[in-house]
Amino acid sequence: MPKVKYAEGDWFAVPLRDGGFGVGVIARANPDGVLLGYFFGPKRDAPPTISEVADLKPTDAVMVRKFGHLGLTQSKWPVVGSVPGWDRHDWPMPVFVRYEELTGRSFRVFYDDNDPNKVVREEQIDPGAGEQGPKDGLLGAGAVEKVLTGRLS
Repeated sequence: MPKVKYAEGDWFAVPLRDGGFGVGVIARANPDGVLLGYFFGPKRDAPPTISEVADLKPTDAVMVRKFGHLGLTQSKWPVVGSVPGWDRHDWPMPVFVRYEELTGRSFRVFYDDNDPNKVVREEQIDPGAGEQGPKDGLLGAGAVEKVLTGRLS
């Protein structure tokens, strides 16, 4: 396993597929490299400085997703630092939504606040409610880059 080079509260730059960078913050991390991130725009020409991201809040995020750590451990996503006094309670574990294409059912998925890979419970919800929360699922680094590029273009 690659050496861990990140921690909760670390801000990092995400290279976009069409050039430039988005930015993210690690809100939760488990020992197996599954992370919860809040991701932000606008598209930047270069990785931001920590002072440029210090005032961002969860409500400013363009995307909240679970993702794997390879972009960070392979140094493809530069860590720009951490903000003193960062508090994980200000960056909550959201309730995710999963849609089952085969059955047409939707679920709210609740994860352990300390482990973004541990499901605590699921609740079936009405059709159409699936758009009312962040999508469940684990994105690889390339998928994060692709989805974030689309959101910031």
